[in-house]
Amino acid sequence: MPVSFDLFGTLVTASMPDDPAAAVAAELRNRGVAVPDDWTAAYRTPHLDVPADAEIPLPAHVAAALRSRGVASSDGVVRRAVIAAFDPNVRRREGVGAALDAARGRGPIGLCSNCSVPELVPRTLVRADLRGAFDAVVTSAACGFRKPHPGPFETLATDLGVEASDLVHVGDDPEADGGIEALGGRFVDVSDTPLADLDAVLGGDP
Repeated sequence: MPVSFDLFGTLVTASMPDDPAAAVAAELRNRGVAVPDDWTAAYRTPHLDVPADAEIPLPAHVAAALRSRGVASSDGVVRRAVIAAFDPNVRRREGVGAALDAARGRGPIGLCSNCSVPELVPRTLVRADLRGAFDAVVTSAACGFRKPHPGPFETLATDLGVEASDLVHVGDDPEADGGIEALGGRFVDVSDTPLADLDAVLGGDP
């Protein structure tokens, strides 16, 4: 029985900027970028034409927002500014160890996270002492689509060597994480099932 987990809000809590536009602007200024006066509006406006549920890496969006205001900056500078703006304090949620043990006893385990910020997922895993805990890790930025789009789940299933319909996906967002059900898989909501109780809910032989 392959089991996959969401990351933020499911396995960890992470402090994110209250005002992402302001946080990114501050890091851009720290790197010598002339941030436009109407930056908040630029940041909140879509600038790239992409399909529904597509994930735009945040540095690409920020670079496009700057260009829309006539500001040029190197991709490297923008990327480093975005990474610095989203540098959270991370805390593992109660029951993570028990949940991972329960899943590991039943088959391969994976991580499937909606995240548009480069390096944020691996950095979070390190800080939560979860590096190496998963057989496969898929982020929306890497695969190009956000849950509930089938893409992240299908990519993870392929990486785990299983069918998406066989996945049990554990998460905190019924709309996004519940997208596994459209593929025939099963969704376990941590709002209803605490991580420490996952073993009983999974059923079967551990």
